[in-house]
Amino acid sequence: MILSATTGTPSPNMAPIAQWLGAQDPSNFVVAFWIMYIIINALSILVFNLGFARKLPILKNVVIYGVMFFGNMFITLLALTLPIIESLFIAALVLGVYKLQLRRHKQEQASEDSPSLNVNNND
Repeated sequence: MILSATTGTPSPNMAPIAQWLGAQDPSNFVVAFWIMYIIINALSILVFNLGFARKLPILKNVVIYGVMFFGNMFITLLALTLPIIESLFIAALVLGVYKLQLRRHKQEQASEDSPSLNVNNND
């Protein structure tokens, strides 16, 4: 076994967002963790609302959001070293574009199906 000599403490490989927030610094870790937790919760809610097709009753939404907030604590721990926030951002972007295209397509379908208001009567 080859041992390497390091002069300082080893720094974990952090995700770009975690590095930008300064999570490598032990004095700033807690603040960076909570900022990342808030970002992950906001993006998770956005992706859930964009990706879930139908509306749920309020009690089911409360349960889903409660479980989501609890689970996002563990996802935030993973987000320190994995690009979770970046992935959620891309997912929200793709789902947002999909929803816009779907809305545009439905409006076009509705305008084609409805009778035209500018009908000329040549009697």
